[in-house]
Amino acid sequence: MGRTRTRTPGGLVLDTGALIALERGDKRMIALLQQALLRGLAFRVPAGVVGQVWRDGRVQATLSRFLRSDEVEIFPLDGQLARACGELCGATNTRDVIDASVVMLARERRDPIVTSDTADLLRLDPGAKIIVV
Repeated sequence: MGRTRTRTPGGLVLDTGALIALERGDKRMIALLQQALLRGLAFRVPAGVVGQVWRDGRVQATLSRFLRSDEVEIFPLDGQLARACGELCGATNTRDVIDASVVMLARERRDPIVTSDTADLLRLDPGAKIIVV
């Protein structure tokens, strides 16, 4: 899968909906990724998002290739981040820790979030920069 790296400047945080769009061959998603590559941006994916979308790498060839690419950074949900995500969920009266990890990563990196589900993410962070696919 993608590499776990630190502090690549400039990127996009991808949520589950973004990866599903890629897997389905969504033209808007593919164009967005191509534009981001031309700009030298990294793609950041919380590990929980991978878990939400991953079912069988033998039939998810596009997703598998994407996650292995050098431009993709997969971020683990460690103890510190898990607690921060839980606190964010508590403060916003929400329950989805994976969505919270998307928001926390985007905040930390000051990156926009690529998603098909704006409502849940904006509930966690009304000021989040969102790119809808």
